[in-house]
Amino acid sequence: MRIVVAAVGRLKRGPERDLAERYRDRAAKSGRIIGIRSVEVVEIAESRAREAQRRMLEESIALANIIPGGAAVVLLDPRGENLDSPSLTARLHGWGDAGRADIAFVIGGPDGLAPSLAEKATIRLAFGAATWPHQMVRIMLLEQLYRAVTIQSGHPYHRE
Repeated sequence: MRIVVAAVGRLKRGPERDLAERYRDRAAKSGRIIGIRSVEVVEIAESRAREAQRRMLEESIALANIIPGGAAVVLLDPRGENLDSPSLTARLHGWGDAGRADIAFVIGGPDGLAPSLAEKATIRLAFGAATWPHQMVRIMLLEQLYRAVTIQSGHPYHRE
């Protein structure tokens, strides 16, 4: 299985990018033993359109072009489901057992996602009711992917 994190915006050099890369690398390396081929982050540039609707549409089109065909699509959405780590792990494991070759996690821009892209969601995932900066959402997502890999492989990183 391949995991793709498709995100609007680029993380600049610094501690946020370093931390995101650390969790991505850990998830990729640790995931090999449970059948994860790769964990990729694909960044798209924020739209420069003046109108919010146009920005949302342009960014959604770019994100849709990144999502592999047949992938389980997880949209990061503040109105989505709040899953604990074991529940997210179970979803990932279930998609793998169902033969999904790819899972795409989609982090939209500040204006949100076009309805045409939102309709493709297999699930909408939230990290609580608070509003988080996109950079933090990316780091939290990559940490949760690493945590899911460790739960599935029996590594003691996650404790209950």
